[in-house]
Amino acid sequence: MTERLTLVLGGARSGKSRFAEGLVAATGLDKHYLATAQAFDAEMLDRLAHHRASRDEAWTTHEEPLDLVDSLQRIAAPGRIVLVDCLTLWVTNLMMAERPIEAESERLVSALASLSMPVVLVSNEVGLGIVPDNAMARAFRDHAGRLHQSIAAIADTVYFIAAGLPLKMKGHAGSSDPLISERHTGS
Repeated sequence: MTERLTLVLGGARSGKSRFAEGLVAATGLDKHYLATAQAFDAEMLDRLAHHRASRDEAWTTHEEPLDLVDSLQRIAAPGRIVLVDCLTLWVTNLMMAERPIEAESERLVSALASLSMPVVLVSNEVGLGIVPDNAMARAFRDHAGRLHQSIAAIADTVYFIAAGLPLKMKGHAGSSDPLISERHTGS
């Protein structure tokens, strides 16, 4: 994978994080994991512990629930790649902190367009279900959808993951991705 910017979308528990980790690991670059999650309950603590345990010691983990752009700029260096997991949790964090989501999103998109290191972003696709029944949930869906569109517009590659299977929605034709080649050939 030599793309500068990759977006990996999918539903909850679709395999998107595992797929994105595989893309990053296949590069041979110095791997950095930028986590946006905050643990507010025991279930989320367990989920975060599971994610940490699934990555080997070759990963450097950074945790930043709000200031994503500053963290990306601190991590940026030649020979590195960063996996951001996940954008929808970042949007949630911004909403809960009453931060200006559209301005922060624009700032992120601008930073991603100018970073020289490869970045893989993971996010939940939340616009495929029913219309949410409350204003906050609708605002969340709308913010996430607009952010996804903005990032997809500048991304080199976009994948959608369902049931652990990747669908390449944007990027070069062909199957140069080792993870996709494996799945389609059955090896």
